[in-house]
Amino acid sequence: MSRQSIKTLPEWVPKEVQRYLEHTEGGCSIRQLARDLKCHPSTILRQIRRVENRRDDPLVDCALGELARSYFRQETQPQSSQYAAQDTLENAALEVLARLCQSGAVLAVAEGMEKAVVVREGDASLSKLAVEQGLAGVMSLLDWISCTRSGRLRRYHITPAGRTIYSQLMASRENQARAKLEQGFGEAQSIFHHPAHQKPKERRSRYGMGETPLDMLARLQDKNGAPFLPKSLVEAGKRLREDYELAQVGDHLAQHQDYFLNAQSCGRKSSVPPSPASRDAKTRATAALAALGSGLNDIAIRCCCHLEGLEAAERQLGWSARSGKIVLRIALSQLKNFYDQLDGSCSEGRNSRMIG
Repeated sequence: MSRQSIKTLPEWVPKEVQRYLEHTEGGCSIRQLARDLKCHPSTILRQIRRVENRRDDPLVDCALGELARSYFRQETQPQSSQYAAQDTLENAALEVLARLCQSGAVLAVAEGMEKAVVVREGDASLSKLAVEQGLAGVMSLLDWISCTRSGRLRRYHITPAGRTIYSQLMASRENQARAKLEQGFGEAQSIFHHPAHQKPKERRSRYGMGETPLDMLARLQDKNGAPFLPKSLVEAGKRLREDYELAQVGDHLAQHQDYFLNAQSCGRKSSVPPSPASRDAKTRATAALAALGSGLNDIAIRCCCHLEGLEAAERQLGWSARSGKIVLRIALSQLKNFYDQLDGSCSEGRNSRMIG
């Protein structure tokens, strides 16, 4: 007598695994599966054999057994059932994948232990991360990690598929965070006409945001674990933004002051020069953008001054995807050199005036 699935399998379960469980646990024949999928029975047979061969991995075998107990048998809920939702699984696996992307990081599973652990080979300074056996089994079943050394202490490394999933999850999370912060047309659209009973939301000021695109890039790490943007480059970008905003505020205040003076003087024009601080800031910002040159100053003024996201800047400039952060890092390096030379010349000028 054939058994049917008690509950629908989660959406993250691969198709081959679903057919394998339907055949081994649900009692559905290979020919019936082939008729339902409108393919040859040999295709289903090869898929089932591939999954069966993967059961040599204890994590894969444990994950398949827990799926069978949870969705085909009336038994207690296994550990993998808590990852039934796609979002829950991705949130739980994101931190593990981030650790495994570091050089020398492995997921170690000891025989008889309830939890796995992520460690870094040859580096005792890295804090260990405990991982549930159910989560490790799901990641191995999805081919995000693979066993590279068997035995009583098995070691798992991240696969190319796991790195791809990690990049997609990080990009999706950064896009959502940037859309919430910026609330612009390039990232998140909003309706023009609000209902009469709802008060339209005020748009946030870009200058007062708690996190900028540079701060988001500063959290990224390269393959060696070093920050993608060093602190000195981030400070150089923020310095350009401060000069840009100070120059804009100075011009704005000068225009308003000129307006009131003209109103009091019955239409006679009386130009009001900007403050020395605003004038110096405008001079520094103009010199910095001129030192960068065409191309580099475009990405610098968009991401540092206008606080545009990298994806929006790449679309508007017609660049390929993921090229903006490389060009931005080059621009910030030259911007740092410009400010270092500017500070050096200012300190030499102050010393010469003190000696004279």
